[in-house]
Amino acid sequence: MTPRYARRRRTTLAIATAVAAGALLTTGLTSGSSAAADAQGKPALAAAPVLLTAPARAALIQEQQADAAATAGEIGLGAREKLVVKDVVKDADGTVHTRYERTYAGLPVLGGDLVVHESKSGEPQGVTRATKAAIKVASLKPAVPAAKAEQQAVTLAKAAGSEQTEADAAPRKVIWAADGKPVLAYETVVGGLQEDGTPNELHVVTDAATGKKLYEYQAIETGTGNTTYSGTVNLTTTKSGTSYNLTDGTRGGHKTYNLNRGTSGTGTLFSGADDVWGNGNPSNLETAAADAHYGAQVTWDFYKSAFGRSGIRNDGRAAYSRVHYGNNYVNAFWSDSCFCMTYGDGAGNANPLTSLDVAAHEMSHGLTSATAGLNYSGESGGLNEATSDILGAGAEFFANNSADVGDYLIGEEIDINGDGTPLRYMDKPSKDGASKDAWSSSLGGLDVHYSSGPANHFFYLLSEGSGAKTINGVAYNSPTSNGSTVTGIGRTKALQIWYKALTTYMTSTTKYAAARTATLNAASALYGASSTEYKAVAAAWSAVNVG
Repeated sequence: MTPRYARRRRTTLAIATAVAAGALLTTGLTSGSSAAADAQGKPALAAAPVLLTAPARAALIQEQQADAAATAGEIGLGAREKLVVKDVVKDADGTVHTRYERTYAGLPVLGGDLVVHESKSGEPQGVTRATKAAIKVASLKPAVPAAKAEQQAVTLAKAAGSEQTEADAAPRKVIWAADGKPVLAYETVVGGLQEDGTPNELHVVTDAATGKKLYEYQAIETGTGNTTYSGTVNLTTTKSGTSYNLTDGTRGGHKTYNLNRGTSGTGTLFSGADDVWGNGNPSNLETAAADAHYGAQVTWDFYKSAFGRSGIRNDGRAAYSRVHYGNNYVNAFWSDSCFCMTYGDGAGNANPLTSLDVAAHEMSHGLTSATAGLNYSGESGGLNEATSDILGAGAEFFANNSADVGDYLIGEEIDINGDGTPLRYMDKPSKDGASKDAWSSSLGGLDVHYSSGPANHFFYLLSEGSGAKTINGVAYNSPTSNGSTVTGIGRTKALQIWYKALTTYMTSTTKYAAARTATLNAASALYGASSTEYKAVAAAWSAVNVG
């Protein structure tokens, strides 16, 4: 036992005592905060996360950051490396999982993130790393000028159809460690607009010694009111003087704005005299706002009820929503830079992309960014997209709204295809004509919306099992790539496993094989390594050719 861990045990004990004493003053754990407490009020699973109030979470982050230098040494990092706390998750049994970003000689290490797991007493329980490579480079002096890296990035963006294209800032020096041997590199972020009018935030990583492109990804991730899709719903709003506005003061201050066909800024906060929003028809600009506001409201409540999570960053603060983006814009997106969800009105401005599962999908991109940070390209990008589909479906079931019942279809309400079919099918992803039902070595070369297929399929099989069945009036028939029969464990448990894997065992570079390991680790922590749930996770992955 090192002096540090002995010191940490005393510190942790003191904080735990303060939390318990201050619970009624909302300075610590909130009552009923267990993430895994079910509808019958059964005790929380020991490895399920608890809901920390903002002050308690901030105190825990501060404590972990204070010990970051010692932690770096104890897990074998070099003298030039430092750890910066990104997030902290505390389980019901007191286990703490601290997610760190890493620097080397003051430079950000892309792909160097890791999670340190510690018991309630501060004893080490392992480290989950994005890379196993030692972070060391021969020189911090670039051989290639920054201007060349910038030119390369802008050229790539233009070739992809970007307009109004220019670098948002000068390239920054980084250490690229997400693939193979770590090297000195530049990261350039290119702005403007993508070909379909979506804002552009293309990240290009260039080798600072050779000028070779190492990696690129798109950081813009493409998810009483009378709504278009969810019927008449109750909305939480704020009264100011004699008028009301779409500000939800009970859920971190979420606001819904009208861009009025614009493509930048926040637009105008929706306000009105009667606290009635929309009329169910998309031609009324308030209707899409009601859908978006409702979607954010439901997703916030879903995170809190299912996982003990207070908002996207788990800090009690809300993102905001923007509706009526662009003209005939057939998409919706999440942006880290504005920390917001944005929705177009679809073809002819007649089908806003504001259905509940789309709203939850976009918010969940923010959650992934705040936790595992799955790179939005290749297999990790597919897992990123699948996470949003999985949590979007979870939120839709949670809402229990008869106008938009829970299902394993993605975007079934918004009719982007024009024939009433959904965007994606979780029971058999290939039904959309492009997604894959199972893993193959070529999966990483697909668009992330299609490489998400095997993970969506895994989640459906884990929840409901294989074969034909009807759920909430929707018929499904889920195959397996190995001809096996999979028995589901139920959506509630499947969600718990995926969420714990995402927040505790996945990193920015996680691919499908590592996702299998992460979900098995989560199932083991939650239900035991010999449990039915653990065996079902293994069987569901094997059924989509991830072994």
